[in-house]
Amino acid sequence: MSQAIQKTLRDSAAMRWTALLLLALAMFCSYIFMDILSPIFKEVQETRGWDSTAFGTMQGSEVFLNVFVFFLIFAGIILDKMGVRFTAVLSAVVMLVGACIKWYAVSDGFIGSGLEQWFTNNLNYIPVFDELGVSPFYKGMPASAKFAACGFMIFGCGCEMAGITVSRGIVKWFKGREMALAMGSEMALARLGVATCMIFSPFFCKLGGNVSVSRSVAFGVVLMCIALIMTIVYFFMDRQLDQQTGEAEEKDDPFKVSDIGKILSDSGFWIVALLCVLYYSAIFPFQKYAVNMLQCNLTLTPPDADSFWASNSVTIVQYVIMLAVAAAGFASNFQKKKQMQYSLLGISVVSLIAYCYMGYMRQSAESIFAVFPLLAVLITPILGSYLDHHGKAVSMLMLGSVLLIVCHLTFAFVLPAFKGNAVGGIVIAYATILVLGASFSLVPASLWPSVPKLVDAKVIGSAYALIFWIQNIGLWLFPLLIGKVLDATNPDVTDPTQFDYTAPLVMLACLGVAALVLGLVLKAVDKKKGLCLEEPNIKS
Repeated sequence: MSQAIQKTLRDSAAMRWTALLLLALAMFCSYIFMDILSPIFKEVQETRGWDSTAFGTMQGSEVFLNVFVFFLIFAGIILDKMGVRFTAVLSAVVMLVGACIKWYAVSDGFIGSGLEQWFTNNLNYIPVFDELGVSPFYKGMPASAKFAACGFMIFGCGCEMAGITVSRGIVKWFKGREMALAMGSEMALARLGVATCMIFSPFFCKLGGNVSVSRSVAFGVVLMCIALIMTIVYFFMDRQLDQQTGEAEEKDDPFKVSDIGKILSDSGFWIVALLCVLYYSAIFPFQKYAVNMLQCNLTLTPPDADSFWASNSVTIVQYVIMLAVAAAGFASNFQKKKQMQYSLLGISVVSLIAYCYMGYMRQSAESIFAVFPLLAVLITPILGSYLDHHGKAVSMLMLGSVLLIVCHLTFAFVLPAFKGNAVGGIVIAYATILVLGASFSLVPASLWPSVPKLVDAKVIGSAYALIFWIQNIGLWLFPLLIGKVLDATNPDVTDPTQFDYTAPLVMLACLGVAALVLGLVLKAVDKKKGLCLEEPNIKS
């Protein structure tokens, strides 16, 4: 009888995975909006007059307030003081507000408005920030890019707040259980947002035969409304859990500023944080330019306008196949019967081949890059389960760094060598993109579950916030750097499909080298201090 009384929502596998699904769906929507302009970079340049520097500056602005106004630190404090459910809803509201501003900035209504005139004449010089060389704007930056940057800054505050909230929420619901599997699964589902963005952003942009980048952003705004609904549902689930357990996040163990000092004084925390900034800086900024990089390095011949491969129908069919790849591959991880597991894996592999074939027939760079998260969806739960039961988190991070280096160098030197080879280039592109996505899956499955081993439970929110803040420095800097390096190494190039991406890709590969070195250092520190980072999360 006493055991029945003590059972809570958290003890029910169905309920805790439902809570995870709600959080993951919210992040899925935010991932779509985060890169909503990336696959239509060429169309943005042609219709809004942005060059690579303007595009990179706008993309980097997403994390500007998090880094230079320390909003992420405040977000961590809010999370520790107010709890997961309040912060989850707040983050969704902030993301929606920022998304609406960005939509208006690229809409036709903004052109010729008084607001456009104001942004043209103002924000060309920001005291202190300009002197430090970190201003989110610059003289001559298109007004629409400035206003879009303002909206993206606000969105970025909500998005990163959501990120630390989801991590804290998973710890709350899964600690002592399958936490690495949960974190890996959440990120695998969220990353389907990348593929969804790559497929549907160009679809909406070109819908009806006329190009409109604002339609793509409007699609993202609708998804942010859905994300808000998901967090509201989670709010009530989380509140019920607290009522059952008697926990009161908002009052127990109140946050103290001195806690930050304790976190920052830990060498293991710093190595994990630096690993995070190096690794994520080599992935997320790359995503924003990846479609254009493929356009520059692949020989793509658009299909006939009246063929099936150029129709809107093929977009829907390909997306359904992509979902089959993800769903079958993901579900295979949870099958106890080997026959069912292998059957689902077979469906996933066959669907993946069909998806890649359709991408080849469409001759579409955005459709090709959309394969990026699919292998990650398949293997992230496997990695998470392995780490839960066998450990080796730091070793996984090091392997991810090696794969990261190989992939970026392949994009830099091998892929351009196949330009002119219609089949060979796309095969190389697909293989490299899939491996890069797989390497990315090693991070959430191994890095994030290690944080609770480094800090006290009451400051996990602040610890995640500090890591995200450090990570955001790279996410602000590298989109901007890639844009500047592109302009500097392609001074006379006016066609956005003719850029030479060698220098930016080598720069990103160097981040992988630095991450590998830090992984070796972390392994030595773990062994010396007994941080147990290589040990399993589930104790037998």
